[in-house]
Amino acid sequence: MPVFDHPEFDHHQQVVHGCDEASGLRAIIAIHDTHRGPALGGLRIYPYASEADALTDVLRLSRGMTYKSALADLPLGGGKAVIIADPRRDKTPDMLRAMGRLVESLGGRYITAEDSGSSEADMRIIAETTAHVGGLGHDGTSGDPSPFTAHGVFCALKSAVRHGLDRSDLAGLRVAIQGVGHVGAHLARQLHDAGASLVLTDVDRDALGRLADELGADVVAPDAIVDEDVDVFAPCAMGAALSPQVVQRLKARVVCGAANNQLASPEVAERLEERGILYTPDYVANAGGVIEIAWQRRGDYRREDVMRHIEGIGTTLDAIFERALREHRSPALVADDLARERFRPTP
Repeated sequence: MPVFDHPEFDHHQQVVHGCDEASGLRAIIAIHDTHRGPALGGLRIYPYASEADALTDVLRLSRGMTYKSALADLPLGGGKAVIIADPRRDKTPDMLRAMGRLVESLGGRYITAEDSGSSEADMRIIAETTAHVGGLGHDGTSGDPSPFTAHGVFCALKSAVRHGLDRSDLAGLRVAIQGVGHVGAHLARQLHDAGASLVLTDVDRDALGRLADELGADVVAPDAIVDEDVDVFAPCAMGAALSPQVVQRLKARVVCGAANNQLASPEVAERLEERGILYTPDYVANAGGVIEIAWQRRGDYRREDVMRHIEGIGTTLDAIFERALREHRSPALVADDLARERFRPTP
């Protein structure tokens, strides 16, 4: 499987394939950059159709983690891990312990954490074979990063609404949320409490129905969510939610969500700009979880400090949106430039 010529290869420092025959582990760890510190990034367990698909995902996700940590002002680099498996059917304690041994072999250059398909309980099993695990909680509290990620997206959305809709509050705003898993559901509740009306979709029809009943939200089929007449579109499921075709169909004037790698290709950012849709760079908006995990690793954890740091996402985005307006550029390009200034070493 070629790496250096892969279209998503971005001078990654290290890409490691790991296999354990006894447990069935097939995994890839990608370390994008460690100039600011060790590479932190979650473990995604997913039944990829091919190794090529898994490699594409881990290269893109690890790069995003570098940019995310840089703009969140964390002493961390970016990395990611994927296991090619169905988390509901294939995941076992032995597989997770084998994954821990693979992480341990990197000597602390990569720190793993919870992500799609993995849980806090899984991290505790992985921690049996490596110390390089984040998101295990603090002082007996849960290590689930999703409430913190959702709060960061909520803060990001408020900034985007100010700049894209010239509104200072969310009351009466109509928001379409694509994906109401852990993060999407937390975000939906915060938006509901702020007075927004919601349109929801998810492939899990049971969970979708329960949340919609709880919040009095409208429900649409997954392939119809982008056509809804809303103010904000919030992608909170898998990546590549924004293709040229989707952008053409969008009625929303603001995009702000929790999903990683929302742009199917870089030129989509320019297409959003051409249509007058304000795009919120995903790795800025969804940094709340990694901020909380980073604080867990410090010796001076205080929840109020964590929340203050997360709420700074809005301030960071204010600066990005203002610079984008001045320079007549997409916020995606401005965010990339600011991130690179922070993680690339001075010659």
